[in-house]
Amino acid sequence: MSEFNNRIAAQRDILACINGNNWKEELFGLSSGAIARWANVNNIKPNSVLMILVKKSAEKLFFLSNKSQEQITEDYKILSSEVSVLTENIQLEMRFLSQVLLEMQEA
Repeated sequence: MSEFNNRIAAQRDILACINGNNWKEELFGLSSGAIARWANVNNIKPNSVLMILVKKSAEKLFFLSNKSQEQITEDYKILSSEVSVLTENIQLEMRFLSQVLLEMQEA
């Protein structure tokens, strides 16, 4: 059960980090459809650092969600660690984007 809770917590962390910004529309989930809609509405380029990080996180969380509890392997643990690193990178990118936006507003 803790693996499920960890995946849900990771998803919440990513969404909270991204939605902490003032977007036209929030990111409502990490499905490919939700990500595509969010990117389209907010004019986020597909090759932007943020999009790449969000998509990688979603892919890894999707893979983890399809592993049964009997199949908790070293690969699962590695992917969980990678999701943590991606979450930290998303946080850094969001801080960077917020700073850029602030500087643009002050100029």
